Amino acid sequence: MSLKAQKRIAAEILKCGENRVLFDPYLIEEIKMAITRDDIRNLIKEGIIQKKYKKGISKYRKNLHHERKKKGRASGLGKRKGTKHSRSPKKEGWMKRIRPQRRELKKLRDRKLITTTTYRKLYKNAKGGMFNSVAQMHRYIKEKELIRRGR
Repeated sequence: MSLKAQKRIAAEILKCGENRVLFDPYLIEEIKMAITRDDIRNLIKEGIIQKKYKKGISKYRKNLHHERKKKGRASGLGKRKGTKHSRSPKKEGWMKRIRPQRRELKKLRDRKLITTTTYRKLYKNAKGGMFNSVAQMHRYIKEKELIRRGR
């Protein structure tokens, strides 16, 4: 006698597929006798019919790869999808440069190391993209002797 009906009922009760229903091979006769849903429920309670666990997928390799990426590995040309500016937009680069420059200019102005007019000129120069970094801006200020004397 086939156990197809019992398997189908058990799958419905256990809320899983028929492939995940596991019958105890030593108690097949008892399972054959179970006809109603109630009988199947009792067999499940007794542990004669069980539900197989789903097979999981290990994240071990993914985690290793993620750790390497955090360290800056695996980011060569072959791993890149997208242009230089889609990976880190031009605007972000601009913001990283201009904000420290403006902060530095404000600091110099507040400490009275540069005049307000000099501050305005340098601010406009920075806005125009004249300086690539704070260090370059400082070099320019020194070169042009824009820092006030006697302070």
